[in-house]
Amino acid sequence: MSAPRYTPLVQSLPATVPFVGPETHERQRGAPFVARLGANESVFGPSPRAAEAMAKASGEIWKYGDAESHDLRHALAEHHGVQPENIIVGEGIDGLLGYLVRLMVGPGDTVVTSEGAYPTFNYHVAGYGGAIHKVPYSDDREDPAALFAKAAEVDAKLVYLANPDNPMGSWHRGAEVVAAMDGLPEGTLLVLDEAYVECAPEGTSAPVSADDPRVIRMRTFSKVYGMAGARVGYAIGAPGLIAAFNKVRNHFGMNRAAQAGALAALQDKDWLTEVQTRIKDARHRIGEIAAENGLIPLPSATNFVAIDCGRDGAFAKAVLDSLVEQGVFVRMPFVAPQNRCIRVSCGTEADLNAFARALPLALAAARG
Repeated sequence: MSAPRYTPLVQSLPATVPFVGPETHERQRGAPFVARLGANESVFGPSPRAAEAMAKASGEIWKYGDAESHDLRHALAEHHGVQPENIIVGEGIDGLLGYLVRLMVGPGDTVVTSEGAYPTFNYHVAGYGGAIHKVPYSDDREDPAALFAKAAEVDAKLVYLANPDNPMGSWHRGAEVVAAMDGLPEGTLLVLDEAYVECAPEGTSAPVSADDPRVIRMRTFSKVYGMAGARVGYAIGAPGLIAAFNKVRNHFGMNRAAQAGALAALQDKDWLTEVQTRIKDARHRIGEIAAENGLIPLPSATNFVAIDCGRDGAFAKAVLDSLVEQGVFVRMPFVAPQNRCIRVSCGTEADLNAFARALPLALAAARG
């Protein structure tokens, strides 16, 4: 019996995913998690108006979604003070990254990212045969100047920067990122991932023109807006680049309910403000729990907190494994020295109480 004739590139790749989902962990452990604090979802949920809109749209789920996401794109353009031609909507930032890499990267083309940064970008680059060059973090922050210098050195087509950063929660002022773009080499596109920017202090968003051809900015409804399962992301960029997505994207990838929910969520500013307040309170509580156990919480501009466990990656992994055994799902950075930390998403009072109970036991187990 003949086998499928995979391309040489596909044959060279591992069959893997960037993250192991909490459901997979639950199946492996044979029990649900008590606290789901590892995926940086918003446990506070979507706007009630968004939930209502999605429920209403479900009655017409037999229809394909609007292939142009017209209403959502126009609402996003108004929200950001740009033109609809500056906006592309897609299946989360992950999906948009895949389309962008498909547009820009072929076998042997170079890209630059930070060592230990969000791995899904690397996953897409590897899938199209690109060559990945990495620079280290500087004081637990991605280093724009070093990224852009490396991009010039290797003639990178793309350079990836998350601001705020995942997995560390660190951030730069948007004006600092724009100033650093003076060092961005000609012909290199900056992929600026701003997934967590609604969690961040005022001034974190990069004050750059939507028509600037040097940069594309990625945003999402998965974090503060509480719609991770709906898979709605969008990008802001120059019209020519945005139009190019139509060459490769899945034109019916956005379902009707997701589009309706995102539109309603965008219009519910009161809910956004409430969730932002809950995130700040949860970050403070996570910091208290860490300090009570002799650990150091890192400053965060996201909906999670990285906690320095004070030793190496092996110790942090032992802490994480014990937390998971106790039913508390968290994650950790995967590259030294950031892997000395565990990463804890913001949660409800019950979630964080479960984490507070489990952490001292996890530390004792790791030390033992």
